[in-house]
Amino acid sequence: MSTLPKSLRTIILFAFSVLASAHSQAEQGSLFGMIENQPISETWLNAGFYSYHFDRDKGLNGNNLGLGVEYRFSTVASATAGRFYNSDREYSNYVGVYYQPVYIGPVRLGVVAGGFNGYPKMRHGDWFLAAIPVASIEYKRVGLNLAIIPSYKDRLYGALSFQLKIKVF
Repeated sequence: MSTLPKSLRTIILFAFSVLASAHSQAEQGSLFGMIENQPISETWLNAGFYSYHFDRDKGLNGNNLGLGVEYRFSTVASATAGRFYNSDREYSNYVGVYYQPVYIGPVRLGVVAGGFNGYPKMRHGDWFLAAIPVASIEYKRVGLNLAIIPSYKDRLYGALSFQLKIKVF
């Protein structure tokens, strides 16, 4: 782990500590299953992403700072929108929906699907649709979304994307 950048090591250690804390307080009766769909109302804010790119030699921006909001309207779904400075050093906007009906311990698994823009090699920076696998863990007022961004030709660069979030309502 010492070959990873210090910021990524910090995020990974934080994620494991949150996971351990949440697991010890989990009220789920089993380790794996489907989440029952129940209405809730939670608002989360984030300051963008940290992306650990698979193509480490391309000089891509991994500190994707920005501002985003996630509104969890059910135990399995939430709406999200935001703006960030992307891997190509351009500004991107996004809007989408998380659908996470599966749990493994305290971790929710599913997909985030939506629209993105601002990537110069993808549709000349115009809007495009994408579906991205995502895992989330939340404990009290802090959370982490981990997305696996697949590479797409020479237009989008694959990465592990970490998004810290704070519950505000």
